[in-house]
Amino acid sequence: MNTFHQLTLALALAFAAPLAAQDTSFEGEAPKMSAEEQRIMDAWMSAGKPAAEHQQFASLVGTWNAATTMWMSADAPPQQGKGTEVSEAVYGGRYVRSAFTGKWNGEKFEGTALTGYDNARKKHFVSWYDSMSTALYTAFGDYDAATKTYTFHGEMADPAFPGTMTKVRQLVRIASNDEHTMSWYETRGSAPEMKTMEIVYTRAK
Repeated sequence: MNTFHQLTLALALAFAAPLAAQDTSFEGEAPKMSAEEQRIMDAWMSAGKPAAEHQQFASLVGTWNAATTMWMSADAPPQQGKGTEVSEAVYGGRYVRSAFTGKWNGEKFEGTALTGYDNARKKHFVSWYDSMSTALYTAFGDYDAATKTYTFHGEMADPAFPGTMTKVRQLVRIASNDEHTMSWYETRGSAPEMKTMEIVYTRAK
């Protein structure tokens, strides 16, 4: 059975099983799954359950005051800003959805992030989209328990240089249940990696 057929079967079983159980007009016994069908069903059910990695996101949930620092170039002074981020656990704690509001160059700025852990890939991930872009940024990474740091790697298209991609390294360090820091590094072409943004989040009291 190829991957497409496995996926189709798994989705069909996942949606059909609860419906069959609720259908009181169903006569006779439900068709018995084969061993392979049962294995696929069990694998999908297991991959969909929240795990310890998801419980770990609890420290990110809440309302946060955000102090932002941005570097436009290595020889220019950084720009300081402030914002607020509201993060909530969604879908049974499988994800954390964060809504950021602040100002950039005097204009209102809004953005939304989704943080999670993919049980099948065994990777943490984060996505981001905002009111000053038409792009969706997505990155995957790992968590280091010793330093309490998430490290994500992604890339984004550079509008200033069509056809080129900027590599991104994103760190989220958990200082405590009431503070964490996001650091953003970019590599453009052959230039060395440069830190372009840092946001320090402190829990609003």
